[in-house]
Amino acid sequence: MCSLDGYAKLVCLGLLYYFAKENVVMQKTTVVVIGGGATGVGILRDLCMRGVDAILIEQRDLAYGTSSRYHGLLHSGGRYAVKDAEAGKECIEENTILRKIGRHCVEATEGFFVRTEQDSEDFEIKWVESCLKVGIPVTPLSVEEALRLEPNLSTKIKSVYRIPDAAIDGFRMVWQNAASARKYGGRILTYTEVTGIESTNGQVVGITVRNTLNGETSSIQCDFVVSAAGSWAGQIAEKAGIAVNVQPDRGTLIAFNHRISSRVINRLRPAADGDIFVPHGSITILGTTSSAATRPDDNIPSAAEIVKLLDIGEALFEDIRDYRILRAFTGTRPLYSADPNAKGRGASRNFVILDHAADGLKGFVSIVGGKFTTYRLMAEKVTDLVCHYLNVKEPCRTASEDIVPDPSAELLAKAKLYFPSYGTKLAASRLGADGLERVVKRMQEKPEKSQLLCECENVTLAEVEEAAADTTSHMLSDVRRKTRMGMGTCQGAFCTYRSVGAVDANGLSWGQDTNGLFKEFLQARWNGIRPVLWGNVIREAELTRGIYDATLNINGAMKNEK
Repeated sequence: MCSLDGYAKLVCLGLLYYFAKENVVMQKTTVVVIGGGATGVGILRDLCMRGVDAILIEQRDLAYGTSSRYHGLLHSGGRYAVKDAEAGKECIEENTILRKIGRHCVEATEGFFVRTEQDSEDFEIKWVESCLKVGIPVTPLSVEEALRLEPNLSTKIKSVYRIPDAAIDGFRMVWQNAASARKYGGRILTYTEVTGIESTNGQVVGITVRNTLNGETSSIQCDFVVSAAGSWAGQIAEKAGIAVNVQPDRGTLIAFNHRISSRVINRLRPAADGDIFVPHGSITILGTTSSAATRPDDNIPSAAEIVKLLDIGEALFEDIRDYRILRAFTGTRPLYSADPNAKGRGASRNFVILDHAADGLKGFVSIVGGKFTTYRLMAEKVTDLVCHYLNVKEPCRTASEDIVPDPSAELLAKAKLYFPSYGTKLAASRLGADGLERVVKRMQEKPEKSQLLCECENVTLAEVEEAAADTTSHMLSDVRRKTRMGMGTCQGAFCTYRSVGAVDANGLSWGQDTNGLFKEFLQARWNGIRPVLWGNVIREAELTRGIYDATLNINGAMKNEK
């Protein structure tokens, strides 16, 4: 490594000894992106498509934070048209783009905006005018026609408008962007926490990080750092001695066990709690609440929030309390405002790029605010800025290039030989062409790998093995985020023990014993089940407890122990 003689050789050997002694691993790149949500992976993909070497750092797993803890709504912009016209305009433009480039992640449900007897007719008039002004198509429907299309809606509704909302899978969109970024040379480090931002003479020169699983420290030399850390953006900026006013705003949602409606149902009133229902696959998501979060990861829902959402939701669906709840979940919105008094729904949903050269540190930018629907636009704009500084002339192509290619007809025909009939379509949407090809190859080599481990979501053994073998997988919940294993009706009751057996048999248990694998996965499921523990939910919870606590004894109870 060092061919110098004399003093220089001694210095080189001394540095090598220091790095070995301090457990420091050196890496080098041009740009470090901090944050593994939709915006972060979108930036990584855009940078790599323009030929810029980049590494993404995420303190947990990709799509662990806000990008998977929200409605899953691809906004038409209708929600923001009155109060934030620019955000509404961005939404309808990005809605159109994502339907094309990310079609594997989007279900074109369309949406209804519905005014109830409790809502203002004056606001309705203003809302229609605002939507048309920013280019959002709005079509009025008679109440009779709306009830024919969505018979579960309350018969007391007063007016209805059709609008181009859609459902979008946050997990899938993040992972498919990550797969595309990797194809262009992007590198991803999960479970890696940023501990410092290093600079010399007012210029970023690198970052220091810590592996949160084993405690190993390392440093990454770079020319530029982009913080897309969402609710953690303020904490990241603090590491460089810079103040960024990001306020985590807590939002809780409910997942029902079936589709209450075929379309997105928005309540036609100023944005408030509990006014959107979004159908996703076989379930429906209702939300959300808005309250100040005590910390960026304040993400455990409460029973009081669930009751509040049900009370509000009755205005749109009178029988809502008869519907079976699957689970609840909570995320934090990264709201930014230059005005420290703007809080919650009073803060803009638009995004802001902060070039910290203005704060005396070159080579560091933060992107804050925004929403999932505009992640691609946010990534484009911040990448434009970075490329300007790096003198990279390559234009952005993310608005026109598919995130992942479609599987060929030949590949789909092969897949149908191994997947259950409906499972082929689901797997193709989750995996894209490249991932599906690898999974089908596993099945061709060993047909027994086509067995279903998760019957609720049609996830096969081969797909679980493929996800578990990925370098970003370190526990079963990471596999869940890639495959949807354990996210269906049984909430892991039957697929957890199958999946633990599968990863253990393949030597992919990441150094954990089987009880550790069980507990990590089931605890994550329990966090969302506990706040809705009544009716059928408590019956299913007792079944799950019987399987794992009694039969498998994962808590290690001794004989005759009370």
